[in-house]
Amino acid sequence: MAYDLEEQEQLDEFKAWWKKSGKLISNLILVVLLAYAGWQGYHYFQAKKSVEASTLYQTLVTTDTSKLADIQAQATKLTADYAGTPYAGRAAIYAAKVNIAANDHKNAKTQLEWAAKNAKESTTKAIASLQLAGILFEEKSYDAALKLLSSDSDKGFVGLKEDLKGDIYMAQGKKTEAKKAYETALIELDSQGRLSQYTRQKLESLGV
Repeated sequence: MAYDLEEQEQLDEFKAWWKKSGKLISNLILVVLLAYAGWQGYHYFQAKKSVEASTLYQTLVTTDTSKLADIQAQATKLTADYAGTPYAGRAAIYAAKVNIAANDHKNAKTQLEWAAKNAKESTTKAIASLQLAGILFEEKSYDAALKLLSSDSDKGFVGLKEDLKGDIYMAQGKKTEAKKAYETALIELDSQGRLSQYTRQKLESLGV
């Protein structure tokens, strides 16, 4: 009988505690469950978006390059509706490549500017920055090109960046700066690669 009384006391204590704290506990549990459901839903949504973006990107890169309007529209859709996926940046670079081939540098620059700023992959950003800087160099917008190349980017592209900076300095008549850029490029580039050999030739031609 004593055991039953002890159980009853514990039950009464639990009821009193639940009456006092039960609502708070229930709310906390509800918040945790909602947060978990939201987290699961977010990842499902992201995975779904990624699959959709992948499909659109495959359609983009298999579209006849003569259909510039279609390529532009597909790339715009990816950058507008799927900016959170890596395919958006890749699409912008691909569209820029097609535009450059068609001598449409205006649209190419627009695509590359977007990728350089918004791409989710550091490699994609670096490629976009390099290509955009190359266009600016050709347009003789030297200061704008150098500013773009001075920003941080993927370490694997330092050699290419420095080589282009050397070309820009040469065009500006700044041989000392060009020499330094080419020397840095040679440190970063593959010593057996063709670009490295070409950079070495440019450095030797400076004579400083």
